[in-house]
Amino acid sequence: MGTNKISIAKDPLSKRKFLKHLMHDVEAIEQIMERGLFESGITRIGAEQEFCLVDRHFKPSLNALHVLQKINDIHFTPELARYNLEINLDPRPLTKDSLSAMHTQLDNLLGKASEAAQSLDESVILAGILPSIDYRAVQKKYMTPRKRYEELARIILELRGEDFELNITGVDELLISHQNILFEACNTSFQCHYQVQPEQFADFYNWAQMLAGPVLSVAANSPLLLGNQLWAETRIALFQQSIDTRGKGYHLRQREQRVTFGNRWIKGIGDVFKNDIARHTLLFYMEIERDSLNLLEQGEIPKLEALQLHNGTIYKWNRPCYGLSNGKPHLRIENRYLPSGPTTADEIANLAFWSGLMSNMPESYAGNWDALDFDDAKENFYKAAMWGIQSGMVWEGQLVSAMRLILDVLLPMSRKGLEMMNIDEKDIEYYLGIIQKRTEKKATGARWMVGSYRRLKDKLGREEASVALTAILDKRRRSGTTVDEWELVSLKEIETVKIQYDVVSNVMSTDLITVSGEYIADLVLKIMEWREIRHMPVEDKNGQLKGIITKSRLDRYLKRVGNSRELTAADVMDRNPTTIKPNDDIKYAMLLMMDEGISCLPVIEQGKLIGILTDKDTQTIWTKIKKNSNAKQ
Repeated sequence: MGTNKISIAKDPLSKRKFLKHLMHDVEAIEQIMERGLFESGITRIGAEQEFCLVDRHFKPSLNALHVLQKINDIHFTPELARYNLEINLDPRPLTKDSLSAMHTQLDNLLGKASEAAQSLDESVILAGILPSIDYRAVQKKYMTPRKRYEELARIILELRGEDFELNITGVDELLISHQNILFEACNTSFQCHYQVQPEQFADFYNWAQMLAGPVLSVAANSPLLLGNQLWAETRIALFQQSIDTRGKGYHLRQREQRVTFGNRWIKGIGDVFKNDIARHTLLFYMEIERDSLNLLEQGEIPKLEALQLHNGTIYKWNRPCYGLSNGKPHLRIENRYLPSGPTTADEIANLAFWSGLMSNMPESYAGNWDALDFDDAKENFYKAAMWGIQSGMVWEGQLVSAMRLILDVLLPMSRKGLEMMNIDEKDIEYYLGIIQKRTEKKATGARWMVGSYRRLKDKLGREEASVALTAILDKRRRSGTTVDEWELVSLKEIETVKIQYDVVSNVMSTDLITVSGEYIADLVLKIMEWREIRHMPVEDKNGQLKGIITKSRLDRYLKRVGNSRELTAADVMDRNPTTIKPNDDIKYAMLLMMDEGISCLPVIEQGKLIGILTDKDTQTIWTKIKKNSNAKQ
């Protein structure tokens, strides 16, 4: 997706030409393998750092392109959303000080980003999912204005044929529909690359699949989305569902997602690409001047542009990659499941752990993958995504805890792998020491974030807790410590955090008790007394608001009619209540309630009830706005 020469694959003639190039590229990569033209004898690593930008109130920024312009460095590229950027680190041989050198470069480049962001009174945040993401940040206004992103959004929606849906259940449940792919932009990752020896590609790719679950379990850092506690690494479910091109109309037909772990061990490099071409619709094409097979016959190495473009629209968690370095072709595996953050040291530690393991595959596995159950590896991956370091793993047929597997088996294996690559001993000790402490304490970014969020949410609202957590995440990242050393956030620590109360969605209650119009009035009154609430929305089975009942209104009705057995919610409710939208200004909402003498405003989006704003909410917020104003003075 990095090229600007792409077009949507609609024109029949251009599409056929591109498909021919795609077919020839698969044949070409197999010929390159057969002729021994791939680079060998060297192992390189690389990484891509995605990160978030937030404004002075720690909400998603709209200024990524302005920050990018200020940075003016070719290592940086834009991303789908206007609050994300990506850093492409320089690839380097895996040897000696490569890990610490990469860490130094990452810190220097992030320092550039932070300096540029600070000039706009903004900050850089490293998190798999930004805790303060809200509904505004997934509206089209936040999409980076680039043609390729608009085309990607349009074609994926066309393929799906209906609105996208998110359905993720953890401690909380998130069940919503949406009309664009911007929920995908909520994900930020630290993507790691490992160059493999060509003749061992299938074995190393399968080994990478086997490692995915345990490595992810200790790296999880994405437990929150829209204030909901979901999976330890919610990115996995969010990314898969946010750009899923499959509609619901296929019933029992099995169709592979574009974001996938895979379904079997592979047998060769061509095997992966052939399966992807067979299973996944072509999204884009580009004009290609020279045929890859002709180039090979002429003694030139092709770029395999068609294959690389198609491969870039299939988001495997371990993705095979073809590339050229100084005209020499190579193969690498891209690890896409590791989250961003919470610190650069934690990220490089994850890279070190994974690279050491990749460098020390047991010889007994080579060519013997049929003896191992692929579904065990896939199950481990999704258990790690859901439960993180608390999960159990199936390893060589035995069920063990992720913690024990890492401490007893994988850390020693990774250490040996790094030693085999001649990595400096002090770097091995430092980076694997981070993984060891994180594992022993079960102190992952996900666990710290959940524990801190629960503590804050007990005293603050969901919105305030999410924003405060983001602010402290920024502060802790710059403290020079790693997440295994972090204490949970305290209320005292957030006293200086500036929380913005600008729109209704920042303040409204979303955990609603509602009734249908058929409920008898006596029961409605009982429910209000049981739950100690003063406002009862009335909605139909589709979530459409039909009316509102206040306790004072209901009391008056019941006193007037006496015997209320036949009275229903539909008889009592105000059928035309004043409503408001989630992105309306909070001060406007306050004035509206005062002008109309009402104590609540149902919050409506596309006719459906999504929240409620009461006079108690506005009184609390007004007090906080005045407090913030006084603090500034």
